Amino acid sequence: ALSITGNTDCIQPVCRDKTNTQYNSKQAAPNTLNSTSAKMLDKYVREGPMIRGPKFLARLRSHTVFEHTPVKLFCTVDGFPMPIVKCNHQPYSHHSYIHSFFLSPNFSAAMLPKIHYTKINITFLEKFGPVFATEGESASLTATMTLTPNLANLQPEAQWYRDDTRLFDSKWVKIETGRGVTTLTLPNLFKDDEGLYTLRMVTKGGTAEHSAFVSVSDGPPPVPGAPGAPMDIKIHDANRDYVIVSWKPPNTTTEGPILGYFVDKCEVGTENWTQCNDHPIKICKYPVSGLFEGHSYYFRVRAVNSHGISKPSRMSDPIAALDPTEFAKLHAIKLGGKIDVVSYHDEVEGDVAEGKPPGAPSGINASETDRTYVVLSWKAPAYSSKAPMWYYIEKCLADTGAWQRVNTQVPIRSPRYAVFDLAEGKQYKFRVVSANMYGNSEPSEPTGPIETQELKGVPSAPGQVISTRETDTSVLIQWAPPKEPNNLIGYYIDQCVKGSKDWTSANHKPHKSTKFVVSGLTKGETYVFRVQAINELGLSDESQESAPLTVKAALTIPSSPYDIGLLNCDGHSMVLNWKKPLHTGGAKIKEYYVDKRRSGTTMWREVHIPPLTERLYKVEGLTEGAVYQFHVYAANLAGLGTASKQSADFTCEAWTMPEPGPAYNLTFTEVRDNSLVVEWQKPVYAGSGPITGYHVEYAKKGTSEWTTANQTAVSHRFFKVRYNQNILRTCLILFMVHFFEGFQEVSCGVDEKSGDIVMSFESCQMNEGSQFIWKKDYKEITDFSKGVVIKTEGSHSKLIFKNADKEDFGTYSVSVTNTEGVSSSYKISAEELAKMLALSYDIRHPIIPLKSELAYKILERGRMRFWLQAEEISSNVTYKFFANNKELSGMGHDVSTGIIEFIMDHFTEENEGTFTCQITDGGGKAQSSLVLIGDAYVPSLGLSLLHLSTTGPHFSEFLSLQVGEDCSVTLVCKVNTRPAYPAADGKYVSDSDFKCALHNFYHLPSPPLGASAAELVINCTATGIQLQCHMKYYTSEMNITWYHGETKLSHSDKAVIGGTPSMATMEVIEPMEKDKGMYSIMITDPENTHKRKLDLSGDGQYLLTLIYRGKVVGGLPDVVTIMEKKTLSLTCTVCGDPKPQVSWLKNGADVEPDDQYVVSLDQGKFASLTIKGVTMEDSGRYTMIVQNKYGGESVDIVVSVTAVYHKLLDLLRAIPQPKTQPAPSPAPSPAPPKAPTGRGVKSPTPTRRK
Repeated sequence: ALSITGNTDCIQPVCRDKTNTQYNSKQAAPNTLNSTSAKMLDKYVREGPMIRGPKFLARLRSHTVFEHTPVKLFCTVDGFPMPIVKCNHQPYSHHSYIHSFFLSPNFSAAMLPKIHYTKINITFLEKFGPVFATEGESASLTATMTLTPNLANLQPEAQWYRDDTRLFDSKWVKIETGRGVTTLTLPNLFKDDEGLYTLRMVTKGGTAEHSAFVSVSDGPPPVPGAPGAPMDIKIHDANRDYVIVSWKPPNTTTEGPILGYFVDKCEVGTENWTQCNDHPIKICKYPVSGLFEGHSYYFRVRAVNSHGISKPSRMSDPIAALDPTEFAKLHAIKLGGKIDVVSYHDEVEGDVAEGKPPGAPSGINASETDRTYVVLSWKAPAYSSKAPMWYYIEKCLADTGAWQRVNTQVPIRSPRYAVFDLAEGKQYKFRVVSANMYGNSEPSEPTGPIETQELKGVPSAPGQVISTRETDTSVLIQWAPPKEPNNLIGYYIDQCVKGSKDWTSANHKPHKSTKFVVSGLTKGETYVFRVQAINELGLSDESQESAPLTVKAALTIPSSPYDIGLLNCDGHSMVLNWKKPLHTGGAKIKEYYVDKRRSGTTMWREVHIPPLTERLYKVEGLTEGAVYQFHVYAANLAGLGTASKQSADFTCEAWTMPEPGPAYNLTFTEVRDNSLVVEWQKPVYAGSGPITGYHVEYAKKGTSEWTTANQTAVSHRFFKVRYNQNILRTCLILFMVHFFEGFQEVSCGVDEKSGDIVMSFESCQMNEGSQFIWKKDYKEITDFSKGVVIKTEGSHSKLIFKNADKEDFGTYSVSVTNTEGVSSSYKISAEELAKMLALSYDIRHPIIPLKSELAYKILERGRMRFWLQAEEISSNVTYKFFANNKELSGMGHDVSTGIIEFIMDHFTEENEGTFTCQITDGGGKAQSSLVLIGDAYVPSLGLSLLHLSTTGPHFSEFLSLQVGEDCSVTLVCKVNTRPAYPAADGKYVSDSDFKCALHNFYHLPSPPLGASAAELVINCTATGIQLQCHMKYYTSEMNITWYHGETKLSHSDKAVIGGTPSMATMEVIEPMEKDKGMYSIMITDPENTHKRKLDLSGDGQYLLTLIYRGKVVGGLPDVVTIMEKKTLSLTCTVCGDPKPQVSWLKNGADVEPDDQYVVSLDQGKFASLTIKGVTMEDSGRYTMIVQNKYGGESVDIVVSVTAVYHKLLDLLRAIPQPKTQPAPSPAPSPAPPKAPTGRGVKSPTPTRRK
C-alpha cells in the first residue's frame, strides 16, 4: 500500500494586488473617468473591508491507497480577491473555492511530499540519578523540563522504559506527567524492578531522553544466611490443567550455595498459598499440574540453602488454566441483523454421519523439550459431530516398539499436551489417538526420535574482565562470554575494594550483555571486579579478578592553551610563553605543539618536530622584520586538544631597550577576600644590566590607574598583596583575580602521640590529577634528608617534621594543582618554633608528675622505709629501686594514693650511698634519687641504731650456713640483747653469737640429680663459647665428665669447666675451626648415667657469628648517679672481628656529637661517651650499640642527675639522745600502703661487717 499524506505547503494560494486592480480599471474606461469616479470610489470603499489574506478552510486529507491506483485530493481555500492555487506535482481543476487534484496511477512513493513538523526543543532542568534501594522500599524517578515552544496542543509524550521494555501504569508502576514534570514511582520494590530506566520525551519533531540505573538489593532474610529471593517469574505453555513456571536464580555473593526451590500457587480471589513441590527442585523451571480448568492462579518461588528459606519472589501475573485452542473451535452463524449465534464446530451438524469414530490426528511434533518432559502439539482431524472428542498419547523408547499409553485416566481435549516423568537424556517416540463415544481412531504417524535434554551443568566461568573509567562514581565493566554457555541466562557482577575481600553485588538481577556500568562507587577508591554466569541450574565459578582500578572520571582531551606572550626577540628568533589549559581532561599535560604563520596568510606550519614539555619555547629561523602569528596545542593521554586562539602580531625585531623584559608565569595563590600571593618567573630578557628587584602593581577593575603595591623593590619572586577585588599585573601582564570560596587554612601543631611538628591542610576542591605542592618561602620542598615527610590521603595532606630544629622557621605554603587556585600558607616564627620544640620534647619524653620526691623514714627494729608519691599511677605501673647501682626487689605500690615504697630491713654503714627509684607507667617515666653520703648519712644510721637499741632483743645477723673442711655444717646467727654502744673507734658493736653444728652431714644420701639435666645449650661470652646444662642442683663434687667427640676434657686454659648452683658449664676459650664437633656431658649418680650432647659441626657460620660478632666485654654500670655540673664518662671495652662500630642512643634517639657530647672509640676496643657539665635534662636511659657484619648487642645505662645537696650544719654527736633531732630531718611520710593479699616482704640477710 502506498501512503499519500496531503501537505498544504505544496499549494500556494496567491491574492491579486489591489493597486493592479485599480490601474486596470482606469485603463478600461479612460473617457468616462469623471462620470464613473464616484462609482469607483464607492467600489473601493466597499472592497476595502472585504480584502483578506488567503487561507485553507478544508485542508488536504491523508489517504492510504494501493500502489498504481489513481486518487483525487480536495481542499477548500478562502481569500479576497480570489486566491491563485498551485500544485507542485499534478494539474488540478477547481470550482469556485473548491479545488481537486488528480494523481495518475504512476504516482509512486518517490513523489511523496516531505512533511515538516514543528520542532520542540526539550531541556531537562532536573534529572533523576542512580537509585540504590532495598526490597520492600519505594523509589521515585522525577525529571523536570522546559519546552520551547510550549504549545498546549503539541505536548510531548513521556515514555518510560526499563531495559528497553516500555512501562505502563500497573500495580507495580505509577506514572504521572504534566506541566513540565514527569514522575515514575515504584511503590513496592522487588529485584525485578532493577535495571536501566530511560525517560523518552517523544514529539513528532524528535526525541529527548535521559537514563539512570536503579539498583535493588536483597532485603533482610527471614533467617540469617538465607539466600535472596528469586525473580522474573514467567508462565509458559498454560493449558487446561497445567502450566510451566520459570524464574531466574538470585546472586549468592556472601550466602551459601542454593540447594533448590519451592514453587507456590494461589488461586485468584483468595490468599491461600500452597506449596506445589514436596522436595526442592534444582533447576529454575517447574511444570505445575493439577490445576482446575477455567480457574486463574498466581505463582511465586522461594530459594533454599543450608541456612533456611528465602523470602518469596514477586508473584506472577494471573494466568487462567484454559485450552489455548478452545477459541479456534468457535463458530458464528449470522441470523440477520446484529444477532449472531456462537457455537463450537463439534456442535454443528455436518456431513459426517453420527455414530462413527473420528479420524487420526496428524502433524505431531515436540514444541518444547526439557530434561524430564516434552510438550507435544498436533493437528486435530476434521470433525463435525456433536459427540465430544478427546485424545490419547502413547510413547515408547526409540529403539523399542513397546508403546505405552500416557493419559489413561485423564482424557485430553486440547491438541497440545506436556508429557512428564521422562528419563533424562533418553530418546522417545510419540503418537496420538483421537477418540469419541463411538470408538478410537487409528494412531497418528509416530514422531521421529525425540531426545530429552541432558543436564549439562552450570556455565563455565566468564573470560577476562576489563574495567574502564567511566565517571567519578562509576566504572564500565566488560568481559568475555563463557566458552560453555549451557543455556546462559545472564551474569552477576561483584565488586570489592582492593585488599578488603569484602565482595558485594553490583547487580541483583541477571544482566544479559557482556557490558555493565557499575554505579555508586566512591571517588578515588580502588576496586576490583569479577563476573559469574548463570543458567537455570545456578551460578558458574567466578571469573578471574579484574586489574585494580581507581574510580576517576574518564580521560578527555585538554582545553586549549591561552595568552601566548613574547618574552624576547633577537631579530632571528623569538622566545614564547603561554598559559596551560584551564581543563587538563583528567590527565597530566604531557606535550605542547607550536605552529606559526606569516601575518595575513592562512597556512599554519609546525615549528618543531619533537613535542615540548615546558611552556617556554624559542622559535628560531625567523625572518628579520617579518610579522608572525602563533598558536599552541596541548596533548594528554586522551589525545591532542584544540588549538589556542592565535597570538597577537609579533614583529621579528631585536630588542635593544635597557629595561628588562616582562616577567612571566604569573600565578596567584592564597587568594582571599582581601589579599593574595603573587609568584612569577624572572624575565628572559634582562636588559642592559642585572635585575635588582621587582615592583607589583594593581588597579581596580575597569580602570587603568595602576598603584604600586610595594614601594621598595623585592628581590625574591613572590609578594603578598592586599587589595579589594582588584586587577593585578606584574610589569605588562594583566590577570583577573577570583576569590575562591570555601577555602581552609593551613594548621600547625604538635602531634600529641609522636611529638612530631605537623602542618596540615585539607583541600575544599579536588579534581582528576590534583596534587599537593608544599613550599618553604615559596620554593618547592625537594630535600627530605632532614626528616621532612609529606603524607597525602585523599583531600588531606600533611607536612611532618620528624627531627625539627631551630632553623626550620619560615613561611610554608601549599597549593593544589588542577583546581581553581586552592592554596594556603602558614608562617612559623622563631619564638613559636622554640615553643613547639619544647612541647615536642615533653611529648617524646613524658614525665610522671610527683607529689613528693624520694624520701626516707626510720621504722622500728632499725628498718628503713624509702617512699615517693606520684600524682597518679595506674595498675600497670612498673618500678625499680637501686641502692648504689644495685637493683633491689621487694617494692610495693598503692594505686589509690600513688605511693611507691621500699622497706630495707637493716640500714648499716654499708648502705651509705645513692638510692634511686625509676617509674614507668605507659609512655610516661619518672625518676627520683636520694643521696645519703657523709654528713647526711650519719644521722640516718644513728637513728637506725637507736631504734635497734630501744626495741629489745633482736637479730643483728640472720641465720646463715657455714660448711667446714670436714663436711660439718654450722648454722650461725647473732642476737642483740642489750643496747648498742659506741666503741673507741666510733663504730657500734654488739655480741651474743649463737651456733648450731650438724655432724656427719656428708653421710646423708644424695638424691639422683642427673635425671633433671636439660639438653645442652650454647651461650656466647666475651672470651668464647660456653656450653650450659641446666639442672635442679649442681655442685663441683658431682660426678660429671665433659667430652669433645671421644676425647675427655679436663679443666684447662682452653676448656674452663665450672658451674652455678643450677647448671654445669664448660667454656671453650677463643674457639677455632678445630674446635668444631660433637660435645657431650656425662652425669653419673648412684643409680644411672645421664648423657646430654650438642653438635657444633655444621659449616661454622653459627660459630663465627657467636665468636666474632660485636660484643661488650664489660665496664659499664647499670645505673649511674651524678650531681649537676659534673663531667660524666661512660667507658667500656668492646670486641669483635672485624672491629665493631659503636653508636649511642638517648631515650631511643641518636646522640649527635657536639661540644657537650663527645663520642670516641680508641684502638677499636675502648668506647666512651663523655658528657660535659651534666644537667637535669641529661637524665635518662642511654644505650650503647656494638655492631659488625656478624651481629652485635646493646647495653642500657640509666643516668640520674641530682641536684647539689648542702652540707648539714648540725651533726648528731651523742647517741642515744631522744630529744635530739637528726639533720636533715626525714621528710614527712604518709601511712605506708597496705601490702597486697598474699604478698609478703622478704628481708635480705645482713652481711658481716668488715
